[in-house]
Amino acid sequence: MVNLVAAQKPLLHGMMKLAGLSPKTVEIEPGTTMNFWVPSETIKKAKADPAHTLEEEEEKKLKKKKANKKKPVVVMIHGFAAEGIVTWQFQVGALTKNYAIYIPDLLFFGGSITDETDRSPEFQTECLVKALTKLRVDTCTVVGFSYGGMVAFKMAELHPNFVKSLVVSGTNPALTDSISEETMSRLGFSSSSEMLLPTSVKGLKSLLKVAIHKKLWFPNRLYKDYLEVMFTNRKERGELLETLVNNRKNITIPNLTQRIYLLWGEEDQIFNMEIAQNLKGQLGDNATLLSIKKGGHLVHLERPCVYNRLLKSILASLHTDTAQQ
Repeated sequence: MVNLVAAQKPLLHGMMKLAGLSPKTVEIEPGTTMNFWVPSETIKKAKADPAHTLEEEEEKKLKKKKANKKKPVVVMIHGFAAEGIVTWQFQVGALTKNYAIYIPDLLFFGGSITDETDRSPEFQTECLVKALTKLRVDTCTVVGFSYGGMVAFKMAELHPNFVKSLVVSGTNPALTDSISEETMSRLGFSSSSEMLLPTSVKGLKSLLKVAIHKKLWFPNRLYKDYLEVMFTNRKERGELLETLVNNRKNITIPNLTQRIYLLWGEEDQIFNMEIAQNLKGQLGDNATLLSIKKGGHLVHLERPCVYNRLLKSILASLHTDTAQQ
């Protein structure tokens, strides 16, 4: 029987290509590779044309270099329940005209893999930065959601010259005991692993119930197909969560110098507005909190038009030299 979720992937890939993105696999080191969707022009190989003079070729390169400079780099990092382009499918088309969009699949998501045993956010971060560097990215704005927001914060902390600014949603760089235990108890889960790595249709329904503000109905078959396609590498993802839990006592809010925008769904049940407000206070004057009404944890999927409008406004303020449409 055809997996309905897998069957949608060619359509989603086609949408990405129409938006000007192409898939790219980057080997960070032997045994460690990350998959990306990147601007198509960054991976096109120039074909030699004997009819062109050397001067014409240099002029073409110069024009291409200038064109690329007009688009600031925006790296968009997914959360724990889906790979990159599934997470950001409603944002790509709104951004690629003015920004060079890079969408990674973090290690153990979407085919990205490593044979290393390190499961820390630091290792995830360093692999992502090394891969982006191989793609000739030297500075960027990072947009992160949930687990991707934690990685975004770690990128900004460890590589302040690489990360110019942050836009994060539904996340917290310091996953303290009180936040985790209180949240799990309130939502009716015994652990973050039970919530984020469902093994049954019932479990996936429970996750979506707390992640989405609106009440949606899908047939059970679609839930089954989603579980099969999106929840691969369960052992390794469980280890990622276990590392977050084991390390959380030693995590503090980093002293960041970048501009930070907290773009939140007002009805987020996992990281609620109180957590967002506390985070804003801890981050200080560099942080701005913006909220979206009638939006939950998955606000970028639930209210994409509002989310995109605010995200474009934020990016425009961060890149004032970029013409906005």
